[in-house]
Amino acid sequence: MSRLFAAWRDPRELRAEGAAARERAPVEEITRHVPQAGRAHPLDLVAASNVDRVPDLIPLRYERMSTSPFAFLRGAAVVLAADLAGTPTSGLNGHICGDAHASNFGLYASPERRQIMDVNDFDETVHGPWEWDLKRLVASIVVAARDSGLSEEAGRKAARDCATGYRAALAELADMPLFEGYCMTTSHETLEKIDMTDLVDTFDRVRKKAKKNTSKKVVAKFTQRLSHDSWRFVPDPPILTPVPERERDAVIAGLDGYGDTVGEEIRFLLSRYTVVDVAHRVVGLGSVGLRSYVVLLHGNGDEALVLQVKQARESALATHLGLPTVDHEGKRIIRGQRWMQTVSDLLLGWTTIDGRPYQVRQFRDMKGSIDPSTLKADQLDDYARVVGVVLGRAHAQSIEARVLHGYCDVDGPGFDAAFERFAVAYADQTEADHAAFLAKL
Repeated sequence: MSRLFAAWRDPRELRAEGAAARERAPVEEITRHVPQAGRAHPLDLVAASNVDRVPDLIPLRYERMSTSPFAFLRGAAVVLAADLAGTPTSGLNGHICGDAHASNFGLYASPERRQIMDVNDFDETVHGPWEWDLKRLVASIVVAARDSGLSEEAGRKAARDCATGYRAALAELADMPLFEGYCMTTSHETLEKIDMTDLVDTFDRVRKKAKKNTSKKVVAKFTQRLSHDSWRFVPDPPILTPVPERERDAVIAGLDGYGDTVGEEIRFLLSRYTVVDVAHRVVGLGSVGLRSYVVLLHGNGDEALVLQVKQARESALATHLGLPTVDHEGKRIIRGQRWMQTVSDLLLGWTTIDGRPYQVRQFRDMKGSIDPSTLKADQLDDYARVVGVVLGRAHAQSIEARVLHGYCDVDGPGFDAAFERFAVAYADQTEADHAAFLAKL
């Protein structure tokens, strides 16, 4: 067994280690985008990811991805992963989101009921190179800017400032006490320290709306009370649909296994609830077609709690990074989420239903997000800076912040400009891929 504590190292030595990594793998090299010869057609890559999805929902997935280049990018993590496979990397690896586009950040409730802003989608999470996340993020910002009809310079500036925000987070963390840095959350109070003047009104609107986005609201909107102890989800096909009794029973049985993946105190809490209904609910964009259930639990008096039980599949990045198979894809997702978020949903866990792995979490617990493709230029720039900060903090949970800071800050403006160039080049690629996707449908 390895020893818990390491020999103390001078912070300057750790920063130098990061600087040396940049000499070996210059940022200009890891951000250069050159389409590979024989590159697979984007529709073929997306279609390959339809394996084991609900067949009747695949047309809905394509319909949602067709609406714009930004929607296409959101649903096509596999395309960027294929493009990055085999390209130079920094050699600094840790837990990454795997799908860190600009819409996969948002608000949610911490265990003590504070609103936190963080990365909020981990279906593709793996242990891999941090720059794959930042590349996807900055590219998505330029694509979102173009979808909004903003100027090319506005998109470039937002992407550049996103990289600046990423560096700024690491610079702060590199100088903080280790424990304080680990516990730092991106709460409303923390975000107030970031220059986001033009985004404040929009952010406050989303924050106030998200505070009301609870199980109570879900129940009021999507269920019908038949009697004191009988609630049912109201069908709204194809988004919300009833499930056959056998399927319902399988989901409920699977929740017993889920109980073994949470702490015993949480299991005891959940044991006081009763399952009153199960339905299938389509979620997201890239997740359309995956089996995703909502489970209605009856608690104290009129209290209700809603869980989401969502199918987990191999990360779109796994094959392209040459990663080994894991024992449970739901466990992979939850472990990655716990690594990257400072605080997470208390009810996170995983299970197996009919031989398929699933992740389990609360459904819509004070969750809210900003659509970057609807923002004005100054708002998008502020948003890009904020999500850059959030991503930098998330990466520093599993990659030594002082080393990563050393890599990023050798030539800070040069780092930002390199990611800006990648963002523009890959936005061009995404627009071409979207057009090719539409042409082949």
